[in-house]
Amino acid sequence: MYGFAMVKGLMVTLKNLTKKPFTVQYPEERLQQHPRFRGEEFVWYEERCTGCASCAKYCPLGIIKIVTSPSETAVPQGDKYRLEVFDISINRCMFCGLCVEACPYDALFMGSGFEQGRYSRQDMVITIDELRQADKHPSTFFRPQLESEEYDPRAGKPLDWRQVGRESWQWHQREKAGMRIGGRPSPEANPDSSDGAGSSSGAAAGSYMR
Repeated sequence: MYGFAMVKGLMVTLKNLTKKPFTVQYPEERLQQHPRFRGEEFVWYEERCTGCASCAKYCPLGIIKIVTSPSETAVPQGDKYRLEVFDISINRCMFCGLCVEACPYDALFMGSGFEQGRYSRQDMVITIDELRQADKHPSTFFRPQLESEEYDPRAGKPLDWRQVGRESWQWHQREKAGMRIGGRPSPEANPDSSDGAGSSSGAAAGSYMR
């Protein structure tokens, strides 16, 4: 019985011995990576981000921490906040991409890297400074506008915030809080309004972490 099992195992070995290997000698050889690959780093465009914290709210593992403050900038769809903290703990991240799908302004993208080894848990937290300084090679995951251009993050050039959105957003222009785009004051910014509210539209601030 045991001898038959050994012969059967050797037959499998001999059968595959003559076949062309489908593995590569990494890292000397590398396979071509798909543009939609979801890597361990993230690409963030601060110019497109309003601090709405949608990415943190939709993260099923609660690994994104966001702390905001008023930025004195108005946008048509709501307020824009200044981000003081934007931490992503990739030690528990499953790279599902829900945070990217939830971003309404195309400010957050998956990355394309997988070779950044770390030796401590503290190094597994991507901070806002690291996001700002990182190279902008976004993955095309859930970004049809990049797929239509056949952008390859591993071979293509870095993209700035004007090139990655689904629309040419006009709200990125800097305006004072409480002002609608176009220069007209909003009712919330009028101190003589009936409810007596004289605070700006960006007066709210806070933090969000799931």
